[in-house]
Amino acid sequence: MSTAGAQPGSADAALIARIRSGEQDAMAELYDRYSPLVYSVALRVLADTGAAEDVLQEVFMQLWRHPASFDARRGNLGPWLAVVARHRAIDALRKRRPQTDLEDVVIAIEADLEGEAERARSVAKVRASLHAMPDTQRKALEMAFFEGMTHTEIAAQTGEPLGTVKTRIRTALVALRRALNA
Repeated sequence: MSTAGAQPGSADAALIARIRSGEQDAMAELYDRYSPLVYSVALRVLADTGAAEDVLQEVFMQLWRHPASFDARRGNLGPWLAVVARHRAIDALRKRRPQTDLEDVVIAIEADLEGEAERARSVAKVRASLHAMPDTQRKALEMAFFEGMTHTEIAAQTGEPLGTVKTRIRTALVALRRALNA
């Protein structure tokens, strides 16, 4: 029993030694022996035949370029190749781009056409009301709501009394409320 277990390991060690000396036939023999294992591990992780074939090629190219990376004292070649294939496959998974671009993703939402139409009507009413009011009222309202100025700051900037500024803003707001309620 121990002789049967030692044969594959010693045969693998001999193959690795031949690969280290640059024998292509040894690499072909090793590929024939372990490519089904490496491919199946990669395919199980990736679930994509093309990507699994790429991993298969990468693993054997790595072994061809760096045969010293396998150390027979630490274990058998088959399990080592399976672990390398698994790690490569996981790396390939991490590098994959998402299957769909975010720009192609369609998000289903209910269109609120009635609400949008009502909003558009309200905006039109406000614009018409702002256009119809005197410039001094509109300017005071814009300074307060769009520029965030206080009544005191508006009075200081326009040079008008504070009471006048407050009256203009109040009158403009009343006109806007009437236009929206109409």
